[in-house]
Amino acid sequence: MEEPNWERLVEERRQKLTDLAKNLIRFNTMAPPARNTANAQQFIADYLQQRQWDVDKWEVFSGDPNVVGTKTGKEGNRYNSLILNGHIDVAEVSHKEWSFDPFDPAVKNGWLYGRGAADMKGGLAGILLAVDILHELKIDLPGDVIVQSVVGEEVGEAGTLQCCRRGYTADYALVGDTSNLNIQGQGGVITGWVTVKSQQIHHDAMRRNLIHAGGGKFGASAIEKMMILIEGLQSLERDWAVRKTYPGFQPGTNTINPAVIEGGRNAAFIADECSLWITVHFYPDETHETAAEEVENHLRKVAEADPWLRENPPTFIWGGESMIEDRGEIFPSLEVQSNHPGSLQLLESFKEITHEAGEINTSPTVTDGGWLADAGIPSAIFGPGTLEEAHAVDEKVEVEQLVTFTKIVLSFVYKWSHTLKE
Repeated sequence: MEEPNWERLVEERRQKLTDLAKNLIRFNTMAPPARNTANAQQFIADYLQQRQWDVDKWEVFSGDPNVVGTKTGKEGNRYNSLILNGHIDVAEVSHKEWSFDPFDPAVKNGWLYGRGAADMKGGLAGILLAVDILHELKIDLPGDVIVQSVVGEEVGEAGTLQCCRRGYTADYALVGDTSNLNIQGQGGVITGWVTVKSQQIHHDAMRRNLIHAGGGKFGASAIEKMMILIEGLQSLERDWAVRKTYPGFQPGTNTINPAVIEGGRNAAFIADECSLWITVHFYPDETHETAAEEVENHLRKVAEADPWLRENPPTFIWGGESMIEDRGEIFPSLEVQSNHPGSLQLLESFKEITHEAGEINTSPTVTDGGWLADAGIPSAIFGPGTLEEAHAVDEKVEVEQLVTFTKIVLSFVYKWSHTLKE
């Protein structure tokens, strides 16, 4: 059949699009506290089932299920498959700072206001309206299309990772997260705990013996020894800023943040243990494994240069699957394969709808869409909204951009699904 006129079809459904986005925003899915997405995810599961999509729904954490809808293509073994991915959770909010209820959305002067409007319930609404239009037109696509509504992105719980572990894959993936309609890759993030622990415990009154000439005791404060490791991290961070670069990133974006420090028992003891929670940012052409290994190797060498740390070396715990449950997270990096047929098709659909050339660049933030790339799926972040609005007080997204995004998604889904696998 001839390809439908997506611009006209979406324009005729502007109100339907904003109403759908409003419905999603009305669900309070803040993370933290999380464990509150069940009703929103059931809404999406019902929405997909009513349009004859096969739905898989399972709990990632209690009260936080993933929802995956699949529309099996009539010739899925021959034509390209696609994942459309988005997260249902939104950033936490302090109601008293907002000029209105963040979960009572409204459209004013061409902008949709509400928590998650830009990050990223607006993007999810565009994806869901595309599903609705395809169903309404009774279009049976040749290739498989998978819609993923995932949980936990805001708190490092990586609902997308759980989809990958469940076996979902495709020839290309589009993550509808905040990108201001740029086609983006991203750097990555891994958190880690560095711990220094003494083999002995000393009373506060023993400090003179530990630090002054003739004291006769071989010991140290774990907090003070952690200061040596923090200085080592700063040295490595400066070295990275000089040696490492990546197009689109300002020099020194690959930071090592000493975010949280915990140590000591109470004022009557010499601190025998100290832990430092660090956040490591790395570039798209690096992995979380190599970034962690580089930090760890450097700190081990720093420890070797100190007599006490040589005998009491630091230990490391890297990553985690929840900032809430185990105080750790990983966001893998994502490099857009600019010459991949999927990326080229997305650029073509962008130009068809906007009459402008699309731009491939990198996001200064991270999404859990990096797990799709980590699973070997060529991927790109492409969604409405700006980072200035994401997580902001009185968050908003431009309705016109939501409309444009939905048009591009429909064009891309249709054309990619009608392209033969390579």
